[in-house]
Amino acid sequence: MQPMLTIAVRAARKAGHVIARGFSELDRVTVNNKADNDFVTNIDKEAETAIIETIRQSYPDHSFIGEEGGQQNGKNQDYIWVIDPLDGTTNFARGLPHFAVSIALRVKGRTEVGVVYDPIRDELFSAVRGSGAQLNGYRIRVGSKKDFNETLLATGFPFKQKHQFETYSKTFEAFFRVGGDVRRAGAAALDLAYLAAGRFDLFWEMGLKPWDIAAGDLIIREAGGVVCDFAGGHEYLHSGNIIAANPKLLAQGLKIIHPLLPAELKK
Repeated sequence: MQPMLTIAVRAARKAGHVIARGFSELDRVTVNNKADNDFVTNIDKEAETAIIETIRQSYPDHSFIGEEGGQQNGKNQDYIWVIDPLDGTTNFARGLPHFAVSIALRVKGRTEVGVVYDPIRDELFSAVRGSGAQLNGYRIRVGSKKDFNETLLATGFPFKQKHQFETYSKTFEAFFRVGGDVRRAGAAALDLAYLAAGRFDLFWEMGLKPWDIAAGDLIIREAGGVVCDFAGGHEYLHSGNIIAANPKLLAQGLKIIHPLLPAELKK
C-alpha cells in the first residue's frame, strides 16, 4: 500500500496548494449554500478535482466518493477513494485557519490508507493499515490518559441534525462535567488526527459523513486508539455517530454516553 500512500500524499498536497492559494485571496472565493449552515465554495470543487485527477493519473480504474462530486464508479469498484477536499469549509470561508484535506482508500470495504493534511500548518497525518501512523514522517501515538481527570476533549455540534441537539447536549454536559475541558474547532478530520497525535484525549460527534471520518479513523487506530459508534460497534461510517479515544478512556466514555442515548442510538 505504500505506493498508494505516496499518491494520496501527492493528491493531498496538490489540493492543499489550491486551498492555501484560495485562502490568501478570500475576496475571490465564491460561497454557496448546499443546505442550512452547510456551505460549499469554488475552492472545495477545485481541490476535489485536483485530488481525483492526481489519483487517476496512477489509478484510472479506481472509484471515488467525494463530498462535492458524490460517487463516481470506475471499472474497479473494489478500490474506492473517500475524499473530503476541504473539511472545515465554514472556517475557510470566514478566514479561520483551521481546515484540512482528508483522503482515504478503502479496498474491498476496508480502509487501507488514510491522509489528513492541514495546508496552513503544513502538517500531514498519515497511516497505512498495519504500519502505524505518522505526522510529517514521525511516529505518533494516542494519549495515555487512564481517566477523565485533566483531559482535553473534542467534539462537533450536530448543526446538520438539529433535531438531535437535546440528545447531544446531554452528552456534552456529561463529558464537560467529568473532563478537564472541551474544544469545538469545526473540522472533524483534524479533530481525529489531533486525537491520534495525543493532542486530544477523546472525540465524539453525531451525524458525520464517511468522508469526514474514513482517513482519521485509520490514523487513530494505527496510532493505538479505538474508534466505535455510540453502541460500541463499528457502524460509525454508516450512522455518522462516532466516539474515539485510547482503549481505557473509550471504555469509560461509552459507559458515560450510553445511558443518555435514545433507543435508536443504542443499537
